[in-house]
Amino acid sequence: MILQVKVKPNAKKSALEKQPDGTWIAFIKAPPVDGKANAELIRLVADELDVPKSSVSIRTGAGSKLKLVEVDQD
Repeated sequence: MILQVKVKPNAKKSALEKQPDGTWIAFIKAPPVDGKANAELIRLVADELDVPKSSVSIRTGAGSKLKLVEVDQD
């Protein structure tokens, strides 16, 4: 499964919200420095979909706010 996620770093709290068009918005507490926001995004997606963190990876957009996140649900 591939998710299109728009990331908003430096939020007051971390949350993941599904939008009506099927995309997701991730509010991330961590700053976008040294991969901290990406690591928190992976944790958030894993928790939301109830899969291990090792099943979640950022396919494209690791350095941008718009990312494609791949979730392996095998």
